[in-house]
Amino acid sequence: MIRIGVVGAGVIGQLRAQTIHQHPQTELVGVADPDIDRARSAVATSGGQAFSEWEQLLKCDGLEAIVVSSPVQFHEEAVIGALQAGLHVLCEKPLANSVEACRRMLAAARESGQILAVGFNHRYYPAVSYVRSVIAEGRIGTLDHLRVFGGHDGLANFRADWQYQGALSGGGAMMDVGIHMTDLAYHLLGDITEVYGISSGRVWNVPGSEDNAMALFKSSSGVSAIYQATWTEWKGYRFWIEAYGDRGMVRGYYAPMFNLLVTSDRPGGRRKRMMKFYPEIILREKLKSWTSTALQSFQEELKDLLRLIAGNQDVVLADGIAGLRAVEVAHAVYQSTQEGQPIQIRDPF
Repeated sequence: MIRIGVVGAGVIGQLRAQTIHQHPQTELVGVADPDIDRARSAVATSGGQAFSEWEQLLKCDGLEAIVVSSPVQFHEEAVIGALQAGLHVLCEKPLANSVEACRRMLAAARESGQILAVGFNHRYYPAVSYVRSVIAEGRIGTLDHLRVFGGHDGLANFRADWQYQGALSGGGAMMDVGIHMTDLAYHLLGDITEVYGISSGRVWNVPGSEDNAMALFKSSSGVSAIYQATWTEWKGYRFWIEAYGDRGMVRGYYAPMFNLLVTSDRPGGRRKRMMKFYPEIILREKLKSWTSTALQSFQEELKDLLRLIAGNQDVVLADGIAGLRAVEVAHAVYQSTQEGQPIQIRDPF
């Protein structure tokens, strides 16, 4: 039985606590949140303890890991504190609101020898898993490029002001909905070594927070990705990732969740087209909201965290380097906007 605590009892922290409590191999030791009533709500049915400070949680006997679900501007302190206390950490995305903070967290993980993972749960969405498997199986031939998009219709989607204020969140659309898309590009490309892009903030006019970011990513193998993150998707929240090869393409889309696969036996050959739908997910979300899909992905992330703790490296779970890369890419787009030049992404250490 792995004993795990949660820092932060907002909507996501509550779901993380529920996931830990329900897993047969984990025990929810406690939840820490400055709002003690929210912490108590998160542990209400688990027998775990509620704390108002994360330092108190770290003192619990037998604690082995924590999930950090606090606002991003508080990630660094809790993550480094937990790593230095000998605990494994799963931190929500973005890993931090600056590249420098991400690097300090990775350094702490290396020094402690503990696991630092990042909650890029979109990797576990069935439509995304399908895209990854199609590429791996060679069903669209040799991968040529990706197209990734993520967006929603703006500030009304945020539950708290800090989530869109760049001084606290680290940026705008790229650090919000776009952070997942950056990670999915990284996940499928294997790495991102060069970024050329432009960001703008002419719609919502929030200082330090872009409404739109458009970019080109390049991997070390030469495969590229076309990217957009936006807060002006007036049709409402959605994201997709498309992979194009010399013998077809595959799209993963949400919401609603579906896949499109187009294949041929040669470039320009006769095409076969297939659609894959997920009616059970669509129905479940109508009855229980989007949080039901998030909860399912959190369950898969927790399973992978337990595999890592047990020494099994064959996981989908994003590591600390993936967390650093996503923030680096966002800030590379900001730098590229200012300089009008491609930005090189350097090695993490």
